[in-house]
Amino acid sequence: MADIIKQRMTAELEGDFVVFLIGMRINKLWKINKWFPVTQAMTRMLTELSQHKEMGLLGFRTHFGVRNIMVVQYWRSFEQLATYAGSKDAQRFSHFPAWVAFNKSVGSNGDVGIWHETYRIGAGQYESVYNNMPAYGLGTVGTLVSAVGRKSTAAGRIQAQRKAEAQDETAQ
Repeated sequence: MADIIKQRMTAELEGDFVVFLIGMRINKLWKINKWFPVTQAMTRMLTELSQHKEMGLLGFRTHFGVRNIMVVQYWRSFEQLATYAGSKDAQRFSHFPAWVAFNKSVGSNGDVGIWHETYRIGAGQYESVYNNMPAYGLGTVGTLVSAVGRKSTAAGRIQAQRKAEAQDETAQ
């Protein structure tokens, strides 16, 4: 079991980053031959990306619901995410073959839904808090620090992030 951090913590991550939410919805549970290959393809892609950090994936967490699976991914940049997703180099990357297979097997027949949302996060334009939690979410890819003083409130954490980023820009 992961170690519980018994205090309020916040996460800090230097620079801009991307939060990418991707998921699937099993519309027809009995069509395992349609949705199971989608789960296998995502597992292959996440393994591949985890083994090649230079591609830009900082980390991820998978969430399961009754008919839904969602993966929250943290990327260093949108450009790295788009490069991976757009690559047709099937010898190196799993995404393109998985996309082709999905379109051949499922396409728009209604058996399996897929979706994604992409958010570009500017430096200092986020806040987080974790209490009585193991490292989680942004805290797994950034640095966890105590959420005390100015960082004890959401407004204070946003301001602290903005001031730290402004100081970094001034120092350069």
